[in-house]
Amino acid sequence: MVNINSYVTGCIVTHNNMSSIDETVSTLLEHTKGVEFKLMVVDNMSTDATPNHIREKYPEVEVYEPHTNNGFGSGHNNALSVINSKYHCVINPDISVSDDVIAKMAAYMDEHPEIGLLSPKICFPDGRMQILGKRNPKIKYLVASRMRGEDEPGKLLREYAMLDENLDVPCEIENATGCFMMFRTELFKQIGGFDDRYFMYFEDCDITRTVRRHAKAVFYPEAVVYHVWGRESKKNFKLMLVQISSMFKYFIKWAKPANRSK
Repeated sequence: MVNINSYVTGCIVTHNNMSSIDETVSTLLEHTKGVEFKLMVVDNMSTDATPNHIREKYPEVEVYEPHTNNGFGSGHNNALSVINSKYHCVINPDISVSDDVIAKMAAYMDEHPEIGLLSPKICFPDGRMQILGKRNPKIKYLVASRMRGEDEPGKLLREYAMLDENLDVPCEIENATGCFMMFRTELFKQIGGFDDRYFMYFEDCDITRTVRRHAKAVFYPEAVVYHVWGRESKKNFKLMLVQISSMFKYFIKWAKPANRSK
């Protein structure tokens, strides 16, 4: 893999994502015009020909196959040794954009050097805002999230998602969702990327807390990305167990006195 000398880099970790990857890659490449942008894909042992499809259809995208699947965070950490950009984006394979979100976020971070992690507004494809945690996870929030049906979010979920605050303006957050994150690359590399003890789930909560020891994590509503968000852990028992395992790792780690400050 060659060294990437771009103003902004982006990484997508895939695992059998043929159904969504075209919209993700094509909309990013189509709309990212205001900055130099290099996109890479790390494939976690897909069996549906995802990496070959990307190579053939998007030759400008660099595809890396480590031939292991150690999870979301570990997959993204493959970028650490090769990126040399000012900003680096962590991107899910089920998102899309409709404008130059990456240039917009980079410009905002240029104006605010105190920010180490910038999180956009995440919406469903139909434009509805997704109710995602922006405060540090607590058991009561997680129970409320799992119990929620199709009704409007209750008091605890509103608190967890900071719906009790004005989200029409940029604000500091404790927790950024991993489906789309923009880091200062220098800081992302300094902290060693994601804690790869998490196979999936809670690694985004964890890295946000780590970033906040060094810089601000900010929600930026002027940048909007669209996310399918299947909530697979509610449907798949195996994924639910993975989520529970990650939850225990998270709470044990951050219960330690040395880790409690953020």
